[in-house]
Amino acid sequence: MASGVTRLGIIGGTFDPVHLGHLIIAEEFWYRLGLERVLFLPTSSPPHKVGRAISPVADRLAMLRLAIEGNPHFAVSLVDVERSGPTYTADTLAILAGQHPGAQLFFLIGLDSLRDLPTWHEPGRIVRQARLAVAGRPGVTLDLPAVLAQVPEAADRIDFVDVPQIDISASAIRRRVRNGAPITYQVPPAVEAYISARGLYRTLGQV
Repeated sequence: MASGVTRLGIIGGTFDPVHLGHLIIAEEFWYRLGLERVLFLPTSSPPHKVGRAISPVADRLAMLRLAIEGNPHFAVSLVDVERSGPTYTADTLAILAGQHPGAQLFFLIGLDSLRDLPTWHEPGRIVRQARLAVAGRPGVTLDLPAVLAQVPEAADRIDFVDVPQIDISASAIRRRVRNGAPITYQVPPAVEAYISARGLYRTLGQV
């Protein structure tokens, strides 16, 4: 499936819920790296979050679509949610490469994800398929030589991108909703309205 896109950014996560931190960072990646499109990939069954109740895919997709509405260079991909079982980044990138032949892929991550890269499933295969575009995270430090010693394929495949430090997290938003605290200005207004209308995050299991 040809898309005509030559520089494609990919940002994955549960997006439970998507918040302004996700959107600001994705927009900065788009601008700084000269990307033509940024794909948001909500995961279905993230292997590293087994045991935590995750909101239904339909709700997370609806919130994502509300959040990016009107932004012509943002899009949602269903690659992961349409697959059954745990989804691994290396497999996802292979599918996306097939859907966008000729495109250079940029996997958009935070510094904490780069730090943990050696523990991921087939990390060498990940960086062979996509450049790693890395944003700093508040309070996160990195021993880059240690990462490269374990994933040597990452050498010369990493772009560090200076982005605004947005200390907002989905887990904190879920706790605030459960505790009756406001989340205004932390999520887009349409997402806030959706969370309220659907009664999301009001029970302990979703935190």
